[in-house]
Order: sequence, then structure tokens, then C-alpha cells
Amino acid sequence: MAAADKVFTEVSGGGLQKVAALLGGSRFLSRQLTSTLDAHELLLSGLPASALDHLVGQLVFIGKTESLEKAVGMSLRTWQRRKEAPSKPLSQEQSGRAWKFAEILAKATDVLGTQAEAEQWLERPAIGLDQRRPIDLLGTPAGVELVEDYLERLEYGVYA
Repeated sequence: MAAADKVFTEVSGGGLQKVAALLGGSRFLSRQLTSTLDAHELLLSGLPASALDHLVGQLVFIGKTESLEKAVGMSLRTWQRRKEAPSKPLSQEQSGRAWKFAEILAKATDVLGTQAEAEQWLERPAIGLDQRRPIDLLGTPAGVELVEDYLERLEYGVYA
């Protein structure tokens, strides 16, 4: 299966709705996402700041500062300033990183069973990642790919 087909299958199989739900669903995203292209268009125009607020508010174990800085690439101070202007959308880069963090959190939740366990997994050093914490790798596309590959291996029992 080609990588693009695999992504489409995963996203159309409910992953898209899980990611959208983590970002507040149509209430915060101001539209219903029915395809990956809908998500692409949303990210091009920028996620609403309220969607990031919702995502951060859903976190149980990962602190606001760490999730924002490591996963989304935004300082706590920048986030606080963004809250003062909630109508201004996030940049494309911030939107993309927030979306990717929500995707990884949704996938980890599926693989590990609960969001709490997924968040704890993101914060623990992982053998398959050379004792690095998955959340520490989310700052670069290469690191994100490592985390996604490792999650896939966990899903199929390679490192379980």
C-alpha cells in the first residue's frame, strides 16, 4: 500500500474525526471535516486559536508549557498573547504542528487504549527511540516520522 493510500485509509477510517474532536470539532473549527483536503484547507487558513486552547485543555498529564513548546513550537507567553486575540488564526506552521500533535495523540490513544496512557507514553523515554521521549522529537519533521514509525511498530507488536 502506498504511503498516501495508507494515510487516506487511516484518516478516512475515523482518524480525521478523532483529530478534529481533540481540536474541538466543528464548534471550534467552524466547519465539518469530511476529507483530508478539508483538513488541508483548514490548516492553510490557520486553525482558530480556540482549537489550540481546546487541545491543550484536554491534556491530562502533559503540562501546558511542555505541550506548547515541544509539540506545537509556541512559547507559553506567545500562547497567552494569542488568547488576547482569539479571532486571529494560528500561522500555517503552528496550525500544522498542532494538527500533527493531535494526530499523534489520537494514534497513541488508539494503540495504547486511553488518552492518559498515550500522554504518559509521550513523556517517557522509549527504548525504540534510543531512550528519547517521544514528545521531545515532535519539533522536527524527522522526529515526527520517528515517533509515527515507532507507534506503528507498537501497534503491530514489534516493541510491545
